[in-house]
Amino acid sequence: MPLFDYIARDTTGRPQRGTLDSANAQAAAQVLRGRGWRLLKVTAQRREDKAWQPFTQTINPSNWMPIRLADVELSLSQLGVMLRSGLTLLTALRTVAEQSSKARLRRVWQDVSDRIQEGASFHQSLAQHVCFPPLVVQLVRVGEETGSLDIVIDRAAKALERRRVLFMQVTTALAYPAIVFVAAIGVSAFMVVKVIPQLQKFLSAMGRKLPAMTQSLVDMSAWLQTNGPMMLGGLFLALVGSYLFYATPQGRLLVDRWLLKIPIIGGVLRLAATASFATSLGLLLRSGITLLDGLRGVEQLHRNRHIANVVNNARESVLRGGALAPALSGQSAYSPLLARMVAVGEQGGTLDEVLQEVAQYHESQLQVAIRRLSALIEPAIIIIVGGVVGFVYISFFMALFSAGGAKF
Repeated sequence: MPLFDYIARDTTGRPQRGTLDSANAQAAAQVLRGRGWRLLKVTAQRREDKAWQPFTQTINPSNWMPIRLADVELSLSQLGVMLRSGLTLLTALRTVAEQSSKARLRRVWQDVSDRIQEGASFHQSLAQHVCFPPLVVQLVRVGEETGSLDIVIDRAAKALERRRVLFMQVTTALAYPAIVFVAAIGVSAFMVVKVIPQLQKFLSAMGRKLPAMTQSLVDMSAWLQTNGPMMLGGLFLALVGSYLFYATPQGRLLVDRWLLKIPIIGGVLRLAATASFATSLGLLLRSGITLLDGLRGVEQLHRNRHIANVVNNARESVLRGGALAPALSGQSAYSPLLARMVAVGEQGGTLDEVLQEVAQYHESQLQVAIRRLSALIEPAIIIIVGGVVGFVYISFFMALFSAGGAKF
């Protein structure tokens, strides 16, 4: 069918732009009026645009880029606003689909809308797409059962936002030193492999002898040029082997458990995991989800397989009739305070409220830990990188001074 571009105003008065497949302009206008929108303009796309469409769809990054959690978070926020404004679920879903900047996410929302039209529930339709975390699916199920879909969708969007912020804080704190270190080593390697050998040729032509410090770098450069390909090949094989090992369930479990044992870094990861656990489980419990279902959802949220196994073991313990607090105590996956606070919440029947306080406390502690980690890593990076780069540059300038007749 032909494609029609339209401009309209929705029921809240906001301008909307998009594209529709319709038999003619009148049919497209009827679809928009059926949503309660006021049509401003509808025009058929030109034939040459349609002829180029397969090519433009192929080269358009939005058609093949993966759907990020931030994209889902934004869509859920928009959906919650529309539902609170009084739009029906189907109308809101179609609007979210049309407003999505990524074609893949647009197709996902369109599929969800189509499934609901065919008789499926909202949470069942979401569960068919891996881009929606189990936390979102469970919250939507509760929202459908209790008639508070707009409220739980807003909660889901805020929960995803908190998880995204936590994840970005941790990754930024760990990635910055690594990037600086790699960049400094790259500059030093370029000096050793490219610049200093050229300087050696220049000094040799003048009959000058290299200073001992510079000569050591020249020898290192010669060794790297001779053995560099072998080292790169070995590094490549090591990376491939590490990836294949991590891809196995046992390998990933071992690596994830080892990450939690790294000094300082492991503490940051535990604080982040504790904050994520408390935030997610507390939200699920406040929304009316049972403890067992909530633990299942939290387990699927954790990227670290060791932590996910801890949650699974805790769930099995609760399933056998035990309390949650003993199942969490003595575990290296979470902060020791979590089990103590959970015990208080279980005894007082206020587990959801206690978990909210635990989440807020550990988020603040995570901020402190990240600042402390940065304060420790940055001086170490400066000393190490400064030493390496300084040695290379001193050797370089000593060679230059030697070319001018200076003796060392």
